[in-house]
Amino acid sequence: MFCSENNEMQSFDVIIVGGGASGCVIANRLSEDTDRRVLLVEAGADTPPDKVPLDVLDSYPGRAYLNPSYTWPDLNGYLRPVPHNSPERPPLARYEQARILGGGSSINGQVAARGFPADYDDWAELGANGWRWKDVLPYFRKLERDLDFNGPDHGQDGPIPIRRIFRNEWDGLTRAAAGAFEHLGFVYRKDMNAMFDEGFFPAPFTNENGQRVSTAIGYLGANQRRRKNLSIRCNSQVKRIVFEHRVAVGIELELAGGLSETIRGRHIFVTAGAIHTPALLQRSGVGPALLLKEFGIPVVANRAGVGHGLQDHAAVSISAFLQRKDRFDERTRRHIHMHLRYSSNVEGGSPLDMVINTASRSAWHPLGQQIGSFQLFVGKPFSRGSVKILSGDWRTAPEVRFELLSDRRDHLRLMEAMRLMALALQEEPLKSVALDPFPSSYSSKVRRIGALKVSNQLLTAAAAFLLEGPTPLRRALLRYLVAPGAGLAELVSNEDALSRFVSEGATPTWHACSTCRMGSSDDINAVTDSSGKVYGIEGLSIGDASLMPAITRGNTVLPTIMIAEKISEEWRCSFKYG
Repeated sequence: MFCSENNEMQSFDVIIVGGGASGCVIANRLSEDTDRRVLLVEAGADTPPDKVPLDVLDSYPGRAYLNPSYTWPDLNGYLRPVPHNSPERPPLARYEQARILGGGSSINGQVAARGFPADYDDWAELGANGWRWKDVLPYFRKLERDLDFNGPDHGQDGPIPIRRIFRNEWDGLTRAAAGAFEHLGFVYRKDMNAMFDEGFFPAPFTNENGQRVSTAIGYLGANQRRRKNLSIRCNSQVKRIVFEHRVAVGIELELAGGLSETIRGRHIFVTAGAIHTPALLQRSGVGPALLLKEFGIPVVANRAGVGHGLQDHAAVSISAFLQRKDRFDERTRRHIHMHLRYSSNVEGGSPLDMVINTASRSAWHPLGQQIGSFQLFVGKPFSRGSVKILSGDWRTAPEVRFELLSDRRDHLRLMEAMRLMALALQEEPLKSVALDPFPSSYSSKVRRIGALKVSNQLLTAAAAFLLEGPTPLRRALLRYLVAPGAGLAELVSNEDALSRFVSEGATPTWHACSTCRMGSSDDINAVTDSSGKVYGIEGLSIGDASLMPAITRGNTVLPTIMIAEKISEEWRCSFKYG
């Protein structure tokens, strides 16, 4: 069924709260049993077959990601640690969290990285039994239809196509970066999802025939929507989960005109993402008891771990001016072709814990078309933050503390990554392609210029015109207008300046996870068991990135889809109605 504001069915066997990357998967899999009535509720808009917006379909994600219609309007976060004994707080930064069917898979960069086998073995060591690499690989294979590789490591029949653009088709910047990396001793490897070695790889992405395939597209196509037992309700926000004693029995929705509607369900799956899942649980009475009592919320289950342990990959960037021949390739419509993985060797760290992405386009506008960038991020961070409600009112956004670089080892690794990339930029052929490199970050200024406005189109077009002028003019504009402050060479040669830049410039990479993690029953910070069932509650499960005991090394959308596949199958096999 297509999204509707009105739904006559008031009782379902399963209600799924959140139609993001995982919610669409679970809705598909649980509705395969035609005797099971399933409702999927999404706060954002639908992307129905044959009516998917063009910016969502585009292989280049720069416009979809910044379209305010597709993200939560009032979600911000503290990027740096918040001092406990100081009235001063660091500035809040906008956090673009998807609010559209398909969630992040509808607006993200489409990168399909599995992470490392050791990531999942670590999950098991942290109490998530049954989540080792050997346990999750079948679900990675189940979700994918790999268009480049087959064999025991890859799936051929899944809903999500995965392809790559190989080295012979890379744009000029990426080819030059590959040459520089080779000069530094790194090796080219073809399959990032089956070869877990140091080196640089073609980036796998969820795309076919030049178009994005989100989970809304791959899992909720026309055939699935014709199922009479599946209802999809979009533009509908859940205020709270309804409990009777310690049993989840339904959800309360906000309707037009301030009215509410309660829909009953025999089992509730929360798949609202690592920010909104813990916030919804807390508003509903599941979370740290002291926090709930502060806002007069009756405590249904005292779970200290709800909202605890937030992780994201901290990143900084280096950008450079590109000549026309080396820029973004309109033919492929891909700005990221390659990932470099390497080991920082930080004390206590994991192997292959660092990632560098090469992007031949830094933004949607004319200036962004001239500027390429290298995103450097900590693939296996130690730092953790939190999510907590600021009010019992569902309309109030939660407080999000990322606490990026709160662990000194993450800070040191980004500093070292800056030095490594500065070395690569001195190697030919990259030195002749990435001109006048400068340190960069996703600052408030960059955000303002990146907003999808006609005024920004005109402003950046004027700047781009001037940058095409003589070299001295270009360098002056880059130094004093585009990227004021210390240049790259000056920065990496000054320890204090480099440390300050990393501290102030680090941003998350929109890979939030681990706020309702799986774990053993005796772990005070574990929220669910290994099947996603919330401890101390009947009829309530979680099925999204919140469950990750720790972040994976790489983009998190593919592991999130895998989680949904595995949780769905285990639930179907174990759950029996009375």
